[in-house]
Amino acid sequence: MNSTISSPKLVVVERILLTLWVGGLWAIGCIAVPILFNVLDDRRMAGKLAAPMFSAISIIGLVCGVLLMIGMIYCEGRQCVRNWRCWVLAVMVVFIIVSQFVLYPMMVEVKAQGLVEGSDLARRFGQLHGASSVLYMATSLLGPVLIIFGLHGRDRR
Repeated sequence: MNSTISSPKLVVVERILLTLWVGGLWAIGCIAVPILFNVLDDRRMAGKLAAPMFSAISIIGLVCGVLLMIGMIYCEGRQCVRNWRCWVLAVMVVFIIVSQFVLYPMMVEVKAQGLVEGSDLARRFGQLHGASSVLYMATSLLGPVLIIFGLHGRDRR
């Protein structure tokens, strides 16, 4: 074990990164985007406004997640692979990568072909959007687990 594991400053930085990431997920997914779709009559416009918010929080999450992973590996070394928290964090980062760099470009491509309600393209877009939504929700639910339990368990508090 590295002596920096008990560093209060490192714990604070980790908590701030987690809170920024997960708080952003919740603020956008549970507050901002639902308000857009509730207030705007044009669902396409709401979607156009929501998409950059989701992209922004994905980039924030990717940066925070990678920094947190580096911190965990630095502090725990090979023991990180035995820590369930490390795996939760890794899954969250993978969900962002899949959503932002696989599903989102596919959604943009399908949308560019012109969506007509009830068409095969519209159904395809709906499937991709649904998959992306599931990954976003899973990430949003896994995040508080890491905030509540911390990244390293009770020995870090």
